[in-house]
Amino acid sequence: MSNAPSLSGPSMNVVDPDPRTLLTELFDVAVATAQPARVLADFLPENKARCALVIGAGKAACSMASCLEQHWSGPLHGLVVTAYGHSQPLQRIEVIEASHPVPDTMSEQAAKRILALVGNLDADDLVICLISGGGSSLLALPAPGISLANKQGINRALLKCGATIDEINCVRKHLSAIKGGRLALACTPARLLTLAISDVPGDNPTTIASGPTAADPSTSSEALSILHKYRIPIPETIAAWLKNPDSETPKPGDSRLCNHDYRIIASAGQSLEAAARQAQQAGFNTLLLGDDITGESRDVAREHGALALSIARGGGPVSPPCVILSGGETTVTVRGDGTGGRNGEYLLALATELEGAPGIYALAADTDGIDGAGDNAGAILSPETWQRAKERGWDISKELENNNCYPLFRDLEDLLITGPTRTNVNDFRAILIIPTETTL
Repeated sequence: MSNAPSLSGPSMNVVDPDPRTLLTELFDVAVATAQPARVLADFLPENKARCALVIGAGKAACSMASCLEQHWSGPLHGLVVTAYGHSQPLQRIEVIEASHPVPDTMSEQAAKRILALVGNLDADDLVICLISGGGSSLLALPAPGISLANKQGINRALLKCGATIDEINCVRKHLSAIKGGRLALACTPARLLTLAISDVPGDNPTTIASGPTAADPSTSSEALSILHKYRIPIPETIAAWLKNPDSETPKPGDSRLCNHDYRIIASAGQSLEAAARQAQQAGFNTLLLGDDITGESRDVAREHGALALSIARGGGPVSPPCVILSGGETTVTVRGDGTGGRNGEYLLALATELEGAPGIYALAADTDGIDGAGDNAGAILSPETWQRAKERGWDISKELENNNCYPLFRDLEDLLITGPTRTNVNDFRAILIIPTETTL
């Protein structure tokens, strides 16, 4: 799906639903659409009776492996790594948990074990690799001469400075012994089938989990430039490695990757389309802004807030009652010492733009169930949020500057808490606009 707005009309009369209930239902539909149990089986090879080695990493890796076990009749063995709290019992495939969004020693051990599993394969072997968002942190093996501590420090700095996901992954790939297509090289000459759930704008295989099984067009010099761009201190070992020709990743067209197949089985675009259909069935016009929206959370929110106000006043591209839907991955430049994630930050900035405008509600949440490092998927905004926050002693503008969304929405009891969803197609945002006497 592109950034160009997509308009759809209602399929039935509005039934005056509760706004919070409707927004939550739309999020639930988006998440359900990306569940491995719904999509994975259609992408498996025809011959499911042969032996296969299974590897994988990501927040959905365990649920993908569970689905594979149910549909694969032949022998299966292997290992997948998922985030703490995202695992479930498996019968034939081992699962371990590691840290996200910053890797830990379990991330390193998982990467070493997976490389060992694929180290002595031949052309008759089949490897099925299950990749989803979060895999970059969960599968972390530093390049030669680089310590895990140095890589953790670089990762934390990138997450705080406002770098885009493409920039973050470019650096990650070139500091890794397994990302950026290096895992695919390790599988050669076996047949490799990668099944991926995309959590990145544009659904680029080289970006999903930093592309461990995808040829990488980025370069080490670009990675070094990104670190300079954000003025991130570079340890001498990392600077030396990025100047070493061995730090380059396998590029598109590399003949060693010719026996590999990469299939995206779920994406944000599919989930947004499903949510749009649900909204239409409830009688709402829909405006799809795209599934690949990037930029600072607060800047995106202000643009969306201005659009919502225009629509509420009768001057927008679609008429109320309507729902504005969008996805992608925004960024947050950390300026304060507050707590929260990019979806909460988006909602705080949206609140400053709307200032309690009547008839406008919003939900912003990560489809994996975790916004940042908290226990919430996101939060819900209502016309009453601005005034309720004031009455409880909160200054939303000040909390926004302090990047402190989580405590505010927790106090207002407006957090959206789902627990791990075991899938991940990135952020989901919905703005609901209902006509009121004030806006007519």
